Amino acid sequence: MTLTLEDIGRMAGVSRSTVSRVINGDDNVRPEVRERVHEVVRRTGYAPNAAARSLASSRTGVIGLVIPSRVHDLFEDPYFARLIQGISTASNAARITLSLFLFQSEQEERDLYPRVVESGIVDGLIITATRMGDPLLAHLLDSGMPLVMVGRPDTDQVSYVDVDNIGGARAVASHLWGLGHRRIALLAAPSNTTAGLDRSHGFVDGLADAGGVLDPALRVEGDFSEVSGYRGMQQLLPHRPDAVFVASDTMARGALRALREQGLDVPADMAVVGFDDISGGMAETWLTTVRQPVADSGGHAVQLLNELIRNKDVATRSEIMPVELIVRASSAPPRRPSVRHDSTSNDRNDGR
Repeated sequence: MTLTLEDIGRMAGVSRSTVSRVINGDDNVRPEVRERVHEVVRRTGYAPNAAARSLASSRTGVIGLVIPSRVHDLFEDPYFARLIQGISTASNAARITLSLFLFQSEQEERDLYPRVVESGIVDGLIITATRMGDPLLAHLLDSGMPLVMVGRPDTDQVSYVDVDNIGGARAVASHLWGLGHRRIALLAAPSNTTAGLDRSHGFVDGLADAGGVLDPALRVEGDFSEVSGYRGMQQLLPHRPDAVFVASDTMARGALRALREQGLDVPADMAVVGFDDISGGMAETWLTTVRQPVADSGGHAVQLLNELIRNKDVATRSEIMPVELIVRASSAPPRRPSVRHDSTSNDRNDGR
């Protein structure tokens, strides 16, 4: 027998309209009534007709997660696995269907607009891993569709959830300086992303707070990939840093491999600190790193998007989630006191 809203209402002791409001996520229903309806739905296995719900509410009950084409190592980078898990868990809890949009080229990204936005198959989108000035974001903003970014955008027109990249990087600089390191290198995340900029600025500011400056020769830039971490460390080694902040754990894996190949010991020959606390393999057990709540960020993005879908007139909002420096075995005081090289080293060498 096919159950109807009237059947569910009769079993829950409420009206048909109340059942409809509960199923469509209306918050203006008393919690005890909402739970009674949900209990009947669970017990009976009732599944509302998706097409009918869409017509009644002008919503599809579907949201999209957009990961741009520049993310070539999607299935190798633990960050995206955790982010998708967090978004999926929150979507399931909210009884929302999640659709994942992956792209192999910028042309496929441009096709997103007519295929997804104009067709009305989703109620809103979550976007992550965009570059600053990304034309994809500009097109989506023009559409008026509810949008939430994971990561700080370079515009104040988009709601977003981010982590405290600046504060986390500051904590790394303070930690390494406090251990006694003075030739501290930065293997930076890409400067065309806000995460890369924020982590770099936070690190430089943290050194300044301690009384140091970053030697330009001790800064190289990667692209979040393991291979860029490997190559970046190869570029840094001739300049003989005694510590390095690597702005992502995935890049730190590559940096650690380059150090091993040179027969260098971590932390005796070089202290290494990452950012994310998501790296797989041996690094996760002993790498000092900044822990960011990746899955929780995804869950908060779903909640924020749901609010925007229900009330498109709400002002843009932002949420910055806290991070934590996790100190492990890869960072320790230098084996010997740092030698001051010149006035461009991390130590100001101003006689104090």
